[in-house]
Amino acid sequence: MKKLALLSDIHSNLEALTACLARAQEAGAECYAFLGDLVGYGADPVAVLDIVEDHVRRGAIAVKGNHDLAVFDAAEARTMSAAAEESIVWTRGQLGERHRAFLAGLPLTVRRDNALFVHASAEAPEKWIYVTDPVRAEQCLRRAGDASYVFSGHVHEPALYYTGAANRPVQFRPIPDIPIPAAPRRRWLAIMGSVGQPRDGRTAACWTLMDFEASTITFHRVPYDAPAAARKVRAAGLPDRLAVRLERGE
Repeated sequence: MKKLALLSDIHSNLEALTACLARAQEAGAECYAFLGDLVGYGADPVAVLDIVEDHVRRGAIAVKGNHDLAVFDAAEARTMSAAAEESIVWTRGQLGERHRAFLAGLPLTVRRDNALFVHASAEAPEKWIYVTDPVRAEQCLRRAGDASYVFSGHVHEPALYYTGAANRPVQFRPIPDIPIPAAPRRRWLAIMGSVGQPRDGRTAACWTLMDFEASTITFHRVPYDAPAAARKVRAAGLPDRLAVRLERGE
């Protein structure tokens, strides 16, 4: 891996995904990783999965998120909010057997060289833990073995943790488009934010570029046609709250 584009929480948002992939290509990305929650919430699960599957056939990494699991696990769907569960039920009706099999076959984690890829936390990937503070970050890194880099999503807001004094994680809020030195002598936990449903008050989609040769990580935001994605959500008869979130970035 040299220049790796990382995308998480696409949530069936075709407009956001295509905008991020176009920008990643412009930035020279040579490989890709999709960190779960490919579906749920949005109105284009089939188109999104077709794109991700094509990338996986060409060598991309992909891991399973809780919304992906919920497509074929009704018990998981019942743990979600009413709007999320309704979108999962709708998504099931859109997907064919091939797409369901693809989601079912995704692993919870992937280890590649000195990097670990997971949707939520390496602490317990199957429990979908939200990493929102240094305490959870420490648990995540501890369970990641000797990996220098852990890449995850799930939180829907970009964040970065790195080991400081006494090997304890320090939280850092990344600024979009500013490369951050990320030498492997430290340990790093990078949380991508969401491609398809950002929740930090900004509508722009999130993606990240890890340059292993330069040892830098750069968080990016990409404006996309959020109103069009919201219109599709409403046209599909999905809960209006899901459209509003796209329009407001919340």
